[in-house]
Amino acid sequence: MIEVQEYKKPTDELKCYHCGEDCPNDNIRIGDKLFCCNGCKTVYELLEQNNLCGYYDFEENPGVSKKLELKRNYDFLDDEQLQSELIDFTDGSVTKVTFSIPQMHCSSCIWILENLTKLNEGVVYSEVDFLKKICVVQYSNEKTSLKEVVELLDSLGYQPDLSLDGKKEEKSNQESKRLLYKIGVAGFAFGNVMLFSFPEYLSVTDIDYENIRYIFSYLNILFALPVFFYSASEYFISAYKGLKNKIFNIDVPVSLGIFVLFSRSMYEILSQTGPGYFDSMSALVFLLLVGRLFQNKTYDALNFERNYKSYFPIAVTILKEGKETTKPVGRLTVGDRIIVKNGELIPADAILIKGKGYIDYSFVTGEATPVQRENGEMIYAGGRQQGSAIEIEIIKEVSQSYLTQLWNNKAFDKNYESRLDTLVNAISKYFTFAILAIATGAAIYWHGNSALMFNAFTAVLIIACPCALALSTPFTLGNTLRIFGKNKFYLKNTNIIERLTKATDIIFDKTGTITESGSTVLHFDGAPLNDYEKSLVKTLVRSSAHPLSRLLENLYSGAAVYDMDSFEEIPGKGIHGTIDGRSVKIGSSLFVMKTDEENSINLNTKVYLSIDGQIKGFFNVSNVYRKHLKEIIDNLQSDYNLSLLSGDNDGEKKELGKYFPKTTTMLFKQSPQDKLNFIGGLQGDNKITLMIGDGLNDAGALKQSDVGISISDDANNFTPACDGILSSESFEKLSKFIRFSTTSKRIILISFIISFLYNIIGIGFAVQGTLSPVISAILMPVSSISVVVFTTLATNYFAWRKGLL
Repeated sequence: MIEVQEYKKPTDELKCYHCGEDCPNDNIRIGDKLFCCNGCKTVYELLEQNNLCGYYDFEENPGVSKKLELKRNYDFLDDEQLQSELIDFTDGSVTKVTFSIPQMHCSSCIWILENLTKLNEGVVYSEVDFLKKICVVQYSNEKTSLKEVVELLDSLGYQPDLSLDGKKEEKSNQESKRLLYKIGVAGFAFGNVMLFSFPEYLSVTDIDYENIRYIFSYLNILFALPVFFYSASEYFISAYKGLKNKIFNIDVPVSLGIFVLFSRSMYEILSQTGPGYFDSMSALVFLLLVGRLFQNKTYDALNFERNYKSYFPIAVTILKEGKETTKPVGRLTVGDRIIVKNGELIPADAILIKGKGYIDYSFVTGEATPVQRENGEMIYAGGRQQGSAIEIEIIKEVSQSYLTQLWNNKAFDKNYESRLDTLVNAISKYFTFAILAIATGAAIYWHGNSALMFNAFTAVLIIACPCALALSTPFTLGNTLRIFGKNKFYLKNTNIIERLTKATDIIFDKTGTITESGSTVLHFDGAPLNDYEKSLVKTLVRSSAHPLSRLLENLYSGAAVYDMDSFEEIPGKGIHGTIDGRSVKIGSSLFVMKTDEENSINLNTKVYLSIDGQIKGFFNVSNVYRKHLKEIIDNLQSDYNLSLLSGDNDGEKKELGKYFPKTTTMLFKQSPQDKLNFIGGLQGDNKITLMIGDGLNDAGALKQSDVGISISDDANNFTPACDGILSSESFEKLSKFIRFSTTSKRIILISFIISFLYNIIGIGFAVQGTLSPVISAILMPVSSISVVVFTTLATNYFAWRKGLL
C-alpha cells in the first residue's frame, strides 16, 4: 500500500484564518483552517457553532493580529484612580463595567461579545446593547482584571472607547451631520441633473442642442456617481449585511430599485439610446434621505427614554441644616448627605459617613449576600442597605441611565412576548419577499413595453414599505409613555402598556397604597412615654421605610437619635433593634407580645411597643383613604375582578365595604408570602394580574404579578421588581391610565389598517405603471410621516379627552 502524505506548506506561508498572523506551526487547526493560537480557534468555533461564519465574509482575516495588539499599551488601566472612573461597580471580588464598542456591525459581533466567558474564565457574563453599541462586562477580580478584559476585546477586533467624558451626544451629532452631508450631495446633484435635463423635459429638438445633448448626459453621470456611491451607500451596506445573514430587510428592495435606475441610465447614455433616469435616481435618494432625517428628528422629539430619565420619581431623605427632608434623586449633587434606610436603594456612588453598612448588591451582581462596609468606605449605586439607617455622602453624580439599566435587568423580566412586536416582525419578515415577487410579476406582465415595465418594477420596489407598519407601534406607545410620564406615572418599557390592556384582575394593597399617609391620625395609647423612650422609638423606626414607620418618625420628630447596635425588620410583622443596650420592638401584637389580641371590632390599626420585653402600649393608627378612591373603584369594578390584600387585621372590613363592591375578595393578616401565593393562584387560573402596592413591602407580589405598580409617596421605595411607579398625587388617575392603555392599542391597530391599505393602493397604481420612481420616492416617506403624525395626534387627542393632557 502506498502511503499518501499530506502536503504541508512552508512555515512562512502559514496564516491564521482568523487574524492573518503567521502561525508558528500547523498544530492548531480545524480541517484546512489554521490558527495561530487557541484564542483565534475558540472565536472561530463560537461563530461556526452559531452559523455566523459570515463574519469572515466582510473582509479577509477580520480578527485583529496580536502584533497590532502589542502596539497598544494598556498599562494605564492598572491605575486604581482611573479604574474607579471607568467601572460601574465593584465590591472587591466582582467588577462591572460598560464599554462603548463602535466596531459592532452584525449579529456575529453580538455572539462574540456575549461569549467572552468562553475566551476568558474570569469573565462572569457579558451583555450587548447593539443599538447603543455598548457591551456590559462583569468579571471576577481574582481571575482577571480590567486591563486583561480590554486587551481581550482589542485582540478580537473590538477596541473599546475608553473616553472618560463620554461623547455620546457628539457621536449622535456626527451621525446627524453625516446624514446631512449625504442629503446635501444628493440635493446638489439632483438640482444639477434636473437642470441639464430640462431640454429633455421640454422635448427640445433644436440641432444645436443635439450637438451638446451627450455632453449634458455625461455631466449627469458625473453628478449621479457620488449620489450612487456615497449618498445611497447606507442602503447598499444594510442590504448587503442583511443578505449575508440571510435577512431580507426593507433596504433590499430599495437598494435594488436604486441599482436598477442607475444601471438602466448608464446603459441608455453609454449606448446613446436614451437620456437615462439619473434625475429620478437622484430625486429618489434625496427624498429617501430627507424622509429618514424627518423620521429621526421626530423620533428624537418623542424619545421616551430621555423623558423617562428626567422624570424618574425616586426621592431620598437628605440632611439639610441638621434636619431631615426629601429631595428628588435627579437633583442630588456631589457632597449631599443622605439617609438610607433598611431596604432602600443607594442612588449614586457614595462614602459611608455614619452607621454600619450591610449592602446587598443582588440588583447589580445577582449575589444576595450582603457586603459589610465601614465608615469611610465606598458604596456603589444600585446596592440596598440591609440593616439600620446609614448616612452617606454622594461622591458621583446620579446616573439615571444606570438606574434605568437596573430596572430593565433581565433578572426582572417576566417572559412576556408582545403580540404587537410579533405581528410587526412577521410582517417585516415576509413583506420583502412579497414585494420582490409582485415587482417581478409586474415586470413580466409589461415586458412588451419597456417604459411601463421599468416604471412598474422600480415603483413597486420603492413605494411598498413596511416602515409605516413598523413605526406605528413604537411611536404610539412611546407617546403614551411620554403622556404617562407627564402625569407622574412611570412605566419600565412599552410592553407594560400592552400587558395593562390584558389585565383581568386588579389586586390592591391597603397600607400606603389606598391609605393617605400624610392625613393619617396617630396617637399613643398607654403610659406616657418620656423623652428617652421617644428617642428609642424614633431611632428604631428611622431605619425602616414602611409607611407606618415614617408616621411614627414624624410623630417624634423632635426626639434625639442614638446609635443602633442591631436592627431587624420582618415584613408584615414588625421591627426589632438594640439601642443603647435596650431591646425595642414595634409591630403587631403577635410579633411584640406573642399573642393575638386584635379583634374585628376595632376600626383602627394598632402598632404595639415593647422596651426590654415590657409592653408600653400601642399606637392607634386611624387610616384616611385616598381621595377619589370610591370613584376609581366604581370605574374599574365593571371590567375587572377586584381584590384587597392587607397585613392588618380585618377591623376596617366594614369601612372598606363602602368603597369596594361586595364581589371584592378581601384578605387580612396577609404576609408578603401570602400575597405572592394569592397572585400565583390567580395566574394558575389563567388570570392576568395587576398588583398595586408598596414598593418595598410588596416587592415579591409586584414581581410575581403580570404587571406590578408601586405607589410612591416621595420616598425611596423604588424596587426593580415593579413594572411601573405611580406618584401618590396621580393615584386619582389610575383608572384613566389603565383605560388609556387600551385606547393606545386601538390606535396602533387603526394605523396598521391605514398603512396596509396605503400599501395596497400604492402597489396597485405601481403595478399599472402609472407611478414613476420619483413619485414613489415622494410617497414612501410620506406614508411613514403620515403614520407618525396620525399616531401622535390621536394619542394626544384621546389623552386630552381623558384629562391626561
